[in-house]
Amino acid sequence: MAYQILMVDDDADFREEMRDCLEGYTVIEAANGLDALAILKKPNAIDLVILDAVMPHVPGTEVLREIKRTKPDLAIIMLTGQSSKDIAVEALKGHADDYIEKPVNVSKFLEIVQSTLAAKALKGFTYTRGIHAKIGQAKQFIERNFDKKITLEDIAGQACLSPKYFSRIFKEITGQGFNEYRLSVKITQACELLKNSDHTVTEIAERLGYQNLESFIRMFEKITHSSPTQYRRKNQKKALKRQ
Repeated sequence: MAYQILMVDDDADFREEMRDCLEGYTVIEAANGLDALAILKKPNAIDLVILDAVMPHVPGTEVLREIKRTKPDLAIIMLTGQSSKDIAVEALKGHADDYIEKPVNVSKFLEIVQSTLAAKALKGFTYTRGIHAKIGQAKQFIERNFDKKITLEDIAGQACLSPKYFSRIFKEITGQGFNEYRLSVKITQACELLKNSDHTVTEIAERLGYQNLESFIRMFEKITHSSPTQYRRKNQKKALKRQ
């Protein structure tokens, strides 16, 4: 389940450029603040808003205040110009989670997006009551961060539970151990990418967070009883037969 990001900027070319950078996320676009507020008023599963500070009609800082008034827990990153330090300060005072300057440094931008989403997701465990709800959030967090290094200790700590107890309850509820579930999510994502993308096996391994290609192939073969290349070839043949 991919994170959903609302990109709010009046520059259509910039939105397209950022959407291309945010591969792996579901990106919804809004050309101005009023459109963004209208989207957020409807039922949605938006996790993060990336909001330009300077837009026509309604300034981004005003949109920020309105979002925080109605959805105080929604993560927001502000986009500001290099000469707009005062706007950045105003944004942080308005409880934006972070800001980044234009022109955007893509690697820094992605780092801020990832860290903001991870921080918000982990924070949610603390406020969730009921062990089943905590395990459900843990599963969702693993699924959305399949490419990150996630430890049992990190999630158990945020859920205010000991790692040993969390591990036991996780297996009782899901039927899989924590590491087993985390690995199965990675391999499921790998299968989807092999079937539905043109990425090479090396690119897929890197996208899943593997620094060693051989390690990825070994784990894939252990779970699917097939190499990544064989799996792709087999599913391509199935697709051709269905046509």
